[in-house]
Amino acid sequence: MVKQLDKFIIRAFLGPFLATFSVLVFIFLMQFIMKYLDQLFGKNLGAGIYAELFLYFAGFMVPQAMPLAILLASLITYGSLGEHNELAAIKSAGISLIRVLAPIGVVVFIASVGLYFYNDLILPKANLKAFSLLYDIKSKKVALDIKPKVFYYDLPGYTVKVDSKDPNDEQGLIGVIIYDHSDGQGNNNVIMAQRGRMYTILQDKYLVLELFNGKNYSEVVNNVPSQEFVINEFKRSKLVFNLSSFDMSRTNVDLFRSNKMMRNFKELLTDVDSLKREHGKTKENYKKSLDYYFSYYVRADTGKKVKTIKLDYNKFIKNSSISEAEKVSILSSATNQARNVKSFIQGQDDQLRQLIKDRNQYEVEAYKRFTSPFACFILFLIGAPLGAIIRKGGLGIPVLVGIIFFILFYLLMSNGEKAAKESQVLVPVGMIAGELVLLLIGLFFLNQAWNDASIFDLDFYSTLFKQIFGKKSVAEPQERVINSLDDLTAEDLK
Repeated sequence: MVKQLDKFIIRAFLGPFLATFSVLVFIFLMQFIMKYLDQLFGKNLGAGIYAELFLYFAGFMVPQAMPLAILLASLITYGSLGEHNELAAIKSAGISLIRVLAPIGVVVFIASVGLYFYNDLILPKANLKAFSLLYDIKSKKVALDIKPKVFYYDLPGYTVKVDSKDPNDEQGLIGVIIYDHSDGQGNNNVIMAQRGRMYTILQDKYLVLELFNGKNYSEVVNNVPSQEFVINEFKRSKLVFNLSSFDMSRTNVDLFRSNKMMRNFKELLTDVDSLKREHGKTKENYKKSLDYYFSYYVRADTGKKVKTIKLDYNKFIKNSSISEAEKVSILSSATNQARNVKSFIQGQDDQLRQLIKDRNQYEVEAYKRFTSPFACFILFLIGAPLGAIIRKGGLGIPVLVGIIFFILFYLLMSNGEKAAKESQVLVPVGMIAGELVLLLIGLFFLNQAWNDASIFDLDFYSTLFKQIFGKKSVAEPQERVINSLDDLTAEDLK
């Protein structure tokens, strides 16, 4: 019977989990598309390129969608069991709440372990493919689209402008102006035509501009300034442009491999160690370089007690034995030395701060390999007991409550991550503090569910409110009916 119960609960959980997980991945993917909408579309790319990009980024969304999907599925599953009194029936059979939570807890634990290996083995490769492909798509020029009365600059070495397009011919152009600056000498060659036709040949690899009834103005370029130019009239002329610059070229993915998002856990630890050693080496060189700027620095002999001497620099510089030129030279040299020291210290300080920031970012990325799997289990500890307490299934109250707790989870994690990156707290503290807070909340809800608390029952708060703030009524004496001497008490005889 217990095994059948476990199978029933697992089946009840897997349905909402798969549904919410798929919806969340789709929502996060749409959010990504809207962010890069103007840079992704309108570039004459095939459906295969977009399918590949969306597939890679769907893999990138998995660690973000998994914790929220587990939270919502847990709320829906145990909320439905409570709403239909199935939890009460299970408890009446002598099965504890912990035993009811155990089957899905095992499933979530397995999913959390699988998510860790996914983050460490698959996610870096998916990120590498996704962001390198995104870079190539963003770098690709927009597909050829010459609009009326707008200069078009994407043809290498040429600028094209047309007054309008022929309504009777989809390839026809009216009032064509072409500025030829392919020789690098400026716009010294201008072509103007009354009409033209534009089309591509050889599988869209070349663009042909066929011009009719026009003139070619060519300025004579020489070393002597002049206003000479040559005019050539033509009835029909043809220009052919190579469109190879519009093709999307794939960048070598190894150029992106050093990014922290494309590294596994072992590589991230190596990077953190390298940045620590580089920080220490830079700091050591910084101390040695200070001797150059403080050439008159003399170490004090700490074995002797030295009398403090106060120097009056204004009195010293006004000494009559120093000429005015020497005074200006001394002040100028001192000012330059001070500026050099300040610039050197600021530069070294910025370099050390950047090294610390880079080290923190790589260390944060390493901790993320563990925090998202751990978050799955913590949000299950919140969602399952909370669903048992609320006793509401479906997509109403569970989704609302789930979103509230996910927002809390996101705020705690993002603020902790930000504080860790900016060295406000230690990286381990910043990465796990938020999850420890949520763990305490989850244990609290588990305790409340174990004791059948009614913290989300309106009648519970209504009764509690009346007990605290309601007026205490004085009990009025009730009339007693005495049918025999046996009903008399000592109080009645007084």
